[in-house]
Amino acid sequence: MTLTPTNYYDIATDWQYMSPTWFKKFLACEAEALAELKQIWKPDSDPIALVVGNWLHSYFESKEAHEKFKDEHPEAISSRGPTKGQLKSNFKLADRMIETLDQDEDFKNFYQGDKEVIVTGEIGGYPWKGKIDCLNLKHGYFADLKTTADIYKGYYNEETHEREPFVYAYNYQLQMAVYQELIKQQFGVDCKPYIVAVSKQANPDKQVIDLPAYRLENAMTQILDAQEHIQRVITGEEVPTRCDHCDYCRSTKHLDNVVNADDLIA
Repeated sequence: MTLTPTNYYDIATDWQYMSPTWFKKFLACEAEALAELKQIWKPDSDPIALVVGNWLHSYFESKEAHEKFKDEHPEAISSRGPTKGQLKSNFKLADRMIETLDQDEDFKNFYQGDKEVIVTGEIGGYPWKGKIDCLNLKHGYFADLKTTADIYKGYYNEETHEREPFVYAYNYQLQMAVYQELIKQQFGVDCKPYIVAVSKQANPDKQVIDLPAYRLENAMTQILDAQEHIQRVITGEEVPTRCDHCDYCRSTKHLDNVVNADDLIA
């Protein structure tokens, strides 16, 4: 199936192409990810948060894309009370985030290139897809816009028992490694990845973030080590592993075992 802006996010293409988003879902909980892929489970999510994020992305895609997005999302405008006809608070914050970047000449000079570029290729023999926020083949780099609560906030990693930045907490290095590989396959250019982060604070912060090469290499190793099993889970050849902590696992849990009190905290 040829990917287009219209069908990129369709569930049919998600069955045909792996993506960083779905791969990270399977890494988190195979059982929940498979149930969501089969559309027999829909995880709880904040739809407004997603719209707010895309509000910012559409602005930097093009003026036309932003106007179209606003027209498609009237829920951004308050429809009652003293604020009727005005932007809701979440979207006012999104506009402040946009303004923070848009008034920065260094950002505008950096964020140059083709926007929302769909890329496809194979990793380890399996088809993958990606969508690049800003691709500059001429100068050999690409950039991905990320919003976060606080750019410098640390997150505790239960595996390493260390604090880490939001970039690693959300495994964005995996996403960037995939994009880098697909760009190289599709265009023959080895591009350097950057993250452009903007915070959701009342006075938004901003930062261009470089990713160390070893982080990208480790992420690709993680993919190659895990994807054979994940693909076999998707095709029904192997049973998905349950994390036993997510919403899906809790909602489908059966009391078929007894746990020692000493083992309640991992």
